[in-house]
Amino acid sequence: MIDFDKKGKVVVTCKDRFAPYLEKEILDLGFMPVAVERTFVELEASLNDCISLNLHLRIASHVLYEIKSFYLHKADDIYRRVKTIPWEDYINESAYFSVISTVDNPSVDNPLFVNVRIKDAIVDRFREASGVRPDSGSELQGAVFQMFWKDTQATLYINTSGETLAKHGYRKIPGDAPMLEALAAATIYASGWDKSSPFINPMCGSGTLAIEAALIATDRFPGWFRDHYAFMHILGYDEEIYQKIRAKMERKVFVNPSLKIIASDISMQAVLYSKENAETAGVADIIEFEQCDFADTPIPEGKEGVVFFNPEYGERLGEENELPETYQRMGDFMKQKCPGYTGFVFTGNLPLAKKIGLRTSQRIEFYNGTIDCRLLKYELFRGKR
Repeated sequence: MIDFDKKGKVVVTCKDRFAPYLEKEILDLGFMPVAVERTFVELEASLNDCISLNLHLRIASHVLYEIKSFYLHKADDIYRRVKTIPWEDYINESAYFSVISTVDNPSVDNPLFVNVRIKDAIVDRFREASGVRPDSGSELQGAVFQMFWKDTQATLYINTSGETLAKHGYRKIPGDAPMLEALAAATIYASGWDKSSPFINPMCGSGTLAIEAALIATDRFPGWFRDHYAFMHILGYDEEIYQKIRAKMERKVFVNPSLKIIASDISMQAVLYSKENAETAGVADIIEFEQCDFADTPIPEGKEGVVFFNPEYGERLGEENELPETYQRMGDFMKQKCPGYTGFVFTGNLPLAKKIGLRTSQRIEFYNGTIDCRLLKYELFRGKR
């Protein structure tokens, strides 16, 4: 078995453009990143540290712990190089494992071929040593090994997460075109919200933004909603350490009784979905839900908080020609009813955003799936600027 306290190279992956906010999360947890790229943050950490990262991170996709990095010229060399690794230190012969690959090499036109060769090498090493072979497949229910291969440089990792961390597990009713939980958390981090001033979310849909805001403000982490990770299937894993990290995480929960999070939607069904999702997340009593037109959303007076819109933008829901008036009304609402607040609009349609009629102070780049999006920031001054 391997030493779960041994420090090694850890790569925490994320969606494109999320990395600056993932870096902040990692820093807040007490780790020091050594590199930050568009889709990952690298640090030095142990496998036990990876347990903590998996339980706490909101914006990450996977936490990878390096096994070995090596020169790999062509696909024919994969089997030989992988078979030399002592896989019996990582899993036993009765284990179930999966392999994932990301490949950019001219000798490979199908990454599934790489997966198969890695699986063959691992299985044959066990079969030759003991006559018994572990089982393998595509389901991420056991140990997960992952290869990144670009040009002639290949690296094998333990994928300690298994299923993606970007889905947080509380959203049982997604509603129409829901925002990925990790994206919602990243945009809240990007907004600079202080976790104590009001957070207002008109057009709340299935409630993801308001729920993520409540989870962030109360120090509730995604590990609350999940009890299975791929690190549990690696030899050397100690269930007691996992339970101690989980218990410590649960002791962090803090509720500010003066916190105001308000979510509204014109659809009664959306409000009901949001309430049910908030119940699952344990924050239903923290969020005030209102069924109303967004322009009637109550705004606490005399405060300086955040008003956050995630409207339709003509890609998956309403037709674009129905939306200009909505965007114009959003601008009117923020200007007239939200003085002193900071407004944010997340959209994938910049021509439509011009209808808001307010000057942006910042345009923060994101992707929503493959859609090029912006988080638009508006300073909503009291009186005349």
